Amino acid sequence: MPYRGDVFAAGHYYHIYNRGAGRGLLFFNPGNYEYCLRLVKKHHESYGVALIAYCLMPNHYHFLLRQESDQPLSKFINVLFNAYVQAVNKQQQRSGTLFEGRFRHVWVDREEYLMHLCRYIHLNPVKASLVSKPEDWPYSNYLEWIGQRAGTLKDKVFIRSRFPMSESYHSFVADWQSEEISRDLIEKYVWD
Repeated sequence: MPYRGDVFAAGHYYHIYNRGAGRGLLFFNPGNYEYCLRLVKKHHESYGVALIAYCLMPNHYHFLLRQESDQPLSKFINVLFNAYVQAVNKQQQRSGTLFEGRFRHVWVDREEYLMHLCRYIHLNPVKASLVSKPEDWPYSNYLEWIGQRAGTLKDKVFIRSRFPMSESYHSFVADWQSEEISRDLIEKYVWD
């Protein structure tokens, strides 16, 4: 496919996401998630990428990234997922595309949007009914945000400058969850 002319700038935040072709699976077993995260860990610093929030879901992914250098984020994403697709295709004895197309991205230009996006990414497995609490999903960095796992795929300075105490982010996420559940219950009774 021809180059699409995306512009990525140092110091800016981007929501990067994609899903499986035909909404099919991207991750077929726990080892696939772990391999993808090892690739992220291996490549993100050399491509000048700060990892803010992420969540790998069975048929899609979300990353909130900050470009730290003049090297565009697209190079990191291409290296990451080219290696991932080759390995998964070999493991699953399949060929062809794994993704629905090129990754999508949104420039995150407002602080409020940035905070809500982190929460949205971390709540993805809850909204998909895969788990009841975000801390039960091992394939996101929510546990790092709330201080329950010592992983390295996070930006400590970013997190602590906005949520000095781990409990404050946990509350930020939990409060939104409660509000949404309440709103859903109310709407159910109003509309039924």
